[in-house]
This record gives sequence, structure tokens and C-alpha cells, in this order.
Amino acid sequence: MMPRVIDLEDQSSCSLAECADALAANCFDPMDEESLHHGAGCLRGLGNNATFLGDILVRNLADRHREETDGQCYGPQSLILSDHRGNCFLRANIWPGAEDHVLQASGRSPFLYDMPHDHNFHFLTLGYFGPGYWSDYYEYEYAEVAGYRGEPVRLKPMGRQRLEEGKLMLYRAYRDVHRQLPADALSVSINIMHANPALGWLDQYRFDIEGGKLGAIISHGSTDAFLRVAVAMADDESLNLAESFVASHPSDQMRLTASDALASRFTDVAGRDAFWAKMEQSGSRMVAAEATAQRAALA
Repeated sequence: MMPRVIDLEDQSSCSLAECADALAANCFDPMDEESLHHGAGCLRGLGNNATFLGDILVRNLADRHREETDGQCYGPQSLILSDHRGNCFLRANIWPGAEDHVLQASGRSPFLYDMPHDHNFHFLTLGYFGPGYWSDYYEYEYAEVAGYRGEPVRLKPMGRQRLEEGKLMLYRAYRDVHRQLPADALSVSINIMHANPALGWLDQYRFDIEGGKLGAIISHGSTDAFLRVAVAMADDESLNLAESFVASHPSDQMRLTASDALASRFTDVAGRDAFWAKMEQSGSRMVAAEATAQRAALA
């Protein structure tokens, strides 16, 4: 399989508010078939509304963002369209075409083009405008992966498809990997993002397709930065917390973050080497493999 294509013929349309309300009223669970069908119907109805997104953009440009925006916020590529209600929210993504000036000026990496990756959340996506981006698709078994850089990963090629206008797909967390390629022309997708807090503790990866390896973890969040800053301040409470994370945190990624933060306090090679030698016996495959890599780099 690959991201699941959902065939749903529905000519009705709805407003953004109607879509958000309908999703909030029926707790969206993409792993439940009835809930998935309901969510797909909501997204299809919003996608059939050809003017809602342009109306939002024009209104906010005219108001210069001085008015309340009902949970909407904006970045260079993503537009959060609704508040996080229950366990989901709505988002739009802008995909520049291969010949667009913004892509020529900034390069492809800011838009995640050419970077094979999975997701640590489920989401429904609909091609809303334009020809849509292309993707080379792969599958892998998340449970087989420890998460260290350079780890061999079995990636099963699933072919290339395009998210053209009207196409509705479910991307499955920790299963579907894709390498996105630029759209043939400017395109927009709209998404229902599933936001289960428990999923955030599972890592999102970048892959080396040609090498069949894990490239890196790309899901570092604010907790990572907070812990590094706290350890750098070097008060007893922060150091004790980091040491407890190293010893017993349920997330291997957080154990590695805490280890890296503590290692950074050693200013001499011998001290760092001794610390990472200890981490090779941590009991975590991920931390142990990264510790070995750190020691090799020090040598």
C-alpha cells in the first residue's frame, strides 16, 4: 500500500467554520473507518468551496492582520486555518512550482522538496488548487527502527503519484514515507491534521533512500531546546532532571537529548569520551549507537 487514496464523490460544499464545527462535533479518528469517512466528507466539502481560502487571504491582507483571525495563523508555506479543537485542526499548504521565483530564490529545501521523510501524525490531505506536488512513496516498519543515524532501514518502494486537484489521501503516521518533488505549477493542499498528544513522543525521521538508511530525526520540539538551556545553566535541579531523563525517560530521543546536553558540559576530550563510553551501556539501542558514533568522532 501507500497513502490511502479515498474515493468520495460529493458535490456539496461548506464553509471553513462549518467544516471545523463538524469535525469538532465528531471526534476525528483516522484509524476508525466511520470517523475517517466523516472527516473525508468534511474535507471534500471544504475543498468544493473554491473561494474560501482566497477570501481569507484577501481579507487578512487588507486588514494587515489587525483583526482577530479565529485561530488562523500564517507561515511562509503553511496556514493554520482553525483552532486545535478536540484532536484535530485544519491547515493549508502552499507548494511552489518548479519555475516559480520563490523556489528559484530560496531553493527547494525550505519546502521539504527532495527530503524523504515520514510523519509522526496522521493527516488527511486534499489537492485544492493547481496540478499538485509529486511524491515518490515508500513504506517501512516503524517498530523495526531504533532511531540512530545511519541505521539500516528496509524501505519498500511504492511508486510515484501526484496530489492533483480533488484527490483525497490519508497519510499514515510511522508507515508512509515520501520524497516530495515540486509541483508543475503553484499548488495548494488542505489538510485535517490529527493531533494525538501521545504521537508526539514518537520520532519523525529523514531517510537516505539510496543508502537504505535512516538519515536523522527531524521532530525536535521545544522540550529539546528547554532541556539544553536548563543544563547549560548548570543548577543542581536541572542537572538532576537531565540525569533522570538519561536513566529512565520513556522516549529514547529524550534520553539522547539529555545525554547530549550533559556531554556538552565536558570541555576535554577525555571527559566526553568517558561519558559516551558510559552511554554505550545505557540499555537503549538508539543512545548506545549514537554514543559509539560520538566516540568515533572524538577519536
